[in-house]
Amino acid sequence: MSAPPPPAIVLVRPQLGENIGKAARAMLNFGLTELRLVAPRDGWPNPSAGPAASGADIVIEQAQVFDSVAEAVADSAHVYATTVRKRGVTKPVVTPEQAATLVRTQPGKSAILFGPERAGLETDDVALARTIITAPINPAFGSLNLAQAVILVAYEWSKGEKLAMPPETELPLPAPQEELDGMIAQLDVMLDAAGFFHPPDRTPVTRRTLRTLLTKPGWSSQEVRTLRGVLSAIDRPRDRG
Repeated sequence: MSAPPPPAIVLVRPQLGENIGKAARAMLNFGLTELRLVAPRDGWPNPSAGPAASGADIVIEQAQVFDSVAEAVADSAHVYATTVRKRGVTKPVVTPEQAATLVRTQPGKSAILFGPERAGLETDDVALARTIITAPINPAFGSLNLAQAVILVAYEWSKGEKLAMPPETELPLPAPQEELDGMIAQLDVMLDAAGFFHPPDRTPVTRRTLRTLLTKPGWSSQEVRTLRGVLSAIDRPRDRG
């Protein structure tokens, strides 16, 4: 069985073109491209959306416009409504992370509804959905703007996608034990000559502590050589005159 398609993001009666553009940008950041608009207040296309999308032109250009929520989700087997309140409608409530799992595992098309900026989804909008998405949020300040709400949901969905990740720095191979032992022995000789091991009865414990410190995971051969060079310079300082 093939994997379900990516969800459609449905903005219900969005008010500002700038917010539509920012939502489109958030979508494309996390691999979503299907934007559906229900009765945008200022019509569509909106000249303010493009600049706010900051390069997410494919989302803006392919956006579809519908007269009603019912029309916008007619092809969807799973409809989610994002809201901080149930608004008197009894439906299952999930987090964005749980919703992302459902979208990925349930066969069929999914659509996710986001309400207008000022008041969010109406009760009748939520009634069309089968599941409510609510993000854990500060109860004393539960206000998210439209793009923030979209990015929360899109990010959780993107976790299952193979999107570009920051390049990883190739780590050097760990130094062989022989090299570490040589470095520790060199340091031991220098510390002994400097009278570091005092009082004598504490010498075994002090040496053990130093070995534990210097054999923590991660030393590379280059790091060992560098520190030994430092030790040699301290032991045999050059005449800088």
